[in-house]
Amino acid sequence: MGCCVTFGRMNKAILTSLALAVWFLAGPWSDARAQSPSRSFQTEKRSVTVETVAKGLENPWGMAFLPDGRMLVTERPGRMRIVAGDGALSAPLTGVPNVSARNQGGLLDVVLDPDFAANRQVYVTFAEPRAGGNGTSVAKLRLNAASTGFDQSQVIFRQEPTYNGGHHFGSRIVFDRTGALFVALGDRYDLKEQAQNRANTIGKIIRIASDGSIPPDNPGQRREGWLTSIWSIGHRNVQGAALHPVTGKLWTAEHGARGGDEINIPEGGKNYGWPVITYGRDYSGAKIGEGTHKAGMEQPVFYWDPSIAPSGMAFYTGDRFPEWKGNAFVGALAGQLVARLTLDGEKEVAEERLFVGMGKRIRDVRQGPDGFLYLLVDAADGEVLRVR
Repeated sequence: MGCCVTFGRMNKAILTSLALAVWFLAGPWSDARAQSPSRSFQTEKRSVTVETVAKGLENPWGMAFLPDGRMLVTERPGRMRIVAGDGALSAPLTGVPNVSARNQGGLLDVVLDPDFAANRQVYVTFAEPRAGGNGTSVAKLRLNAASTGFDQSQVIFRQEPTYNGGHHFGSRIVFDRTGALFVALGDRYDLKEQAQNRANTIGKIIRIASDGSIPPDNPGQRREGWLTSIWSIGHRNVQGAALHPVTGKLWTAEHGARGGDEINIPEGGKNYGWPVITYGRDYSGAKIGEGTHKAGMEQPVFYWDPSIAPSGMAFYTGDRFPEWKGNAFVGALAGQLVARLTLDGEKEVAEERLFVGMGKRIRDVRQGPDGFLYLLVDAADGEVLRVR
């Protein structure tokens, strides 16, 4: 009570000073905090609640958690923001690369360096504007001490050839256990036949060191006619990727055409078939390629038909949902859901489709440092959701 009485006797000058201090501290943050009510869902294993953490993001694409629990979130038109724990959005960070914000292009994935606490390095993929068109590139940035922007920026990889288009840029980034980066690169839609061309990076997964150099154990280093950056070939448009927490292998979620969305485990030097083999058909209904199997080309672990348009992917390793430990979670754009995949080694044995009734395009899925799952909603007024 005494505290309240003391506060009530404060004079106007003190109150004004306090108000100005609050305004100053909140200055770079917008008030786009969660306004929507939470929603409960009964899943096969448990009941969960989905709540809005933040709103007001324009087509968010990728997210990465900072050591203090805040998250970096990219917006496809070319902005990156920090989302605080209470849902407040920072002003757009400075020093982000210019992007070609066209159709599916723009600022895409974001990932922290494994040694971020010491070097503050961040990696992004983006549709880079170039002479004659655009292409997916990887930039290495350094977050400044104030977390207001990036004070260093260097492009360490460019997909070639450049093409004047707006589709199928990929692209996810995943660090492997050696500290090298896997980067998924789309087939640019009109260039799909190039996914089989070992002399370029259209429709490929590449593997590079954190400075953009080529690791000596890349399969492309040993194979005649292969670019040294290539890890695997024959990919259409990988939109989800994650490292398996036990085996350390890369898993990917890949868009098909009409049907034929795939889960793959890309191994070095192997061919995943697109567009020669696929379980999908063209949007016109026409057949694509030669069928579903061909010698020398790999089969997917799992495929969806009809398509769900898979997006971000994560393996659950936390303790909040022990029933889900070891499961893979894949967002879906057209499907407007999250697919929970139960695995037996490298085989999918069951799928549960979560949050179908929300009617939201799920662009990314991540496990937070608190053990909850976080989802990005791809919309003009996009959201960060928490599953708890």
